[in-house]
Amino acid sequence: MDTQVIDLYLSVLAVEKGYSAKTIEAYAADLNDFIAFLEEQGLSRIEEAKAPHVLLYLAKLREKGLSAETVARRLSALRNFFRYLVLEHGLSESPFELIEGPKLSRKLPIVLSRQEVERLLNAPDLKTPIGLRDKAMLEVLYATGLRVSELIGLKMFDVNLEVGFVRVLGKGEKERLVPLGEVAKDALKTYLARGRPKLLAKRLDEAHIFLNRRGRPLTRQRFWQIIKAYAAKSGLNPKEISPHVLRHSFATHLLEGGADLRTVQMMLGHASLSTTQIYTHVQVETLRKVHEKYHPRG
Repeated sequence: MDTQVIDLYLSVLAVEKGYSAKTIEAYAADLNDFIAFLEEQGLSRIEEAKAPHVLLYLAKLREKGLSAETVARRLSALRNFFRYLVLEHGLSESPFELIEGPKLSRKLPIVLSRQEVERLLNAPDLKTPIGLRDKAMLEVLYATGLRVSELIGLKMFDVNLEVGFVRVLGKGEKERLVPLGEVAKDALKTYLARGRPKLLAKRLDEAHIFLNRRGRPLTRQRFWQIIKAYAAKSGLNPKEISPHVLRHSFATHLLEGGADLRTVQMMLGHASLSTTQIYTHVQVETLRKVHEKYHPRG
């Protein structure tokens, strides 16, 4: 089966849409899996796929035990691809247009209370360069709501400590400015003055802010391990704590403090306001639990 059109489509996603390499890789895997299925069905061309093939494919995915979220994501990737074939390659109709995806129950994100955040942020030992680094990372993460990849990707020229802003390169290579806040700014200043030089050693050309013991950029996996260790140290459940939990807490606490949804959307780097609206549901759920606990007829 000719897969050149898939390669062309992936190039469009990378160049015109600005999708990250990780997203492109996921799209390629989804499309190639569907192509392999079509070949099993005896089809020799992508354009031969019809709605019954799609339904059979979805049934096969469910038989494999894939979650509803995974099936929905794969269906979305395939629908977008065939829409591209209709618009750019003269396909008469897409076999996906009348296919409905699985119903998804939207899980509310885990959010820490302000007291729990305080315990987590105060866990690092500030007598060591590693502790100063970890304190700065946790404070910056909670102050800005960055994704972990954005946090560990920060470089020296991305931070303006005088103004108190960080420049972030987010999904789709989109740039945004996010305020740091005084506490995070102070923690970062202290780390840059007393912690980073000791970690840097002789690697004077290293531009990344957050470094490991060998003076190299910290990895995502290592930061996940770090935050879970501090969760355990501060009495929180490590299984429930991830870098994204601080991002969720950042957004929820901002909204609780009176920030408007559009501003929070900009700071989080969400492309759609609907993505940010999940945090208003968190607020409502929190209010409901408080009412149930304290109201005499709750």
